[in-house]
Amino acid sequence: MPQLDLTPGAEIPTFTRKADLDAWNRYAAVNDEFVPIHMDDEAGREAGFPTAVGMGNLAFSYLHNLLRAWIGETGRIARISVQYRQPVLRKTTVTARGKIISAEGPRAELQIWIEDDGGRTLLEGQATVVVAA
Repeated sequence: MPQLDLTPGAEIPTFTRKADLDAWNRYAAVNDEFVPIHMDDEAGREAGFPTAVGMGNLAFSYLHNLLRAWIGETGRIARISVQYRQPVLRKTTVTARGKIISAEGPRAELQIWIEDDGGRTLLEGQATVVVAA
């Protein structure tokens, strides 16, 4: 595995997904989460959103995928925490991003977030990873 850039300020490769009913249905089927607000635009509007909204845990999993793809099979996610800022709206594209805050040896602290194609920050937080030596 190539050496990862742990320079503070360096960004890691992104993870992008379409926010649509196909992805949400697959997630809902596995988790038995067929909640109207996630499946029906009218239910989303009744709850005060412009469309149906994505599952929070599905969005969180995109950050996990971001980190896992970057550190590889031999790395370890030691800690991850996020705050939900905005809902994931249907028919948008979401991109998980990360930036190195600090690093000491194989341990790195990252700022992580998800933004949509409209530039809204949807989730943001921090993670600690241990990369392979």
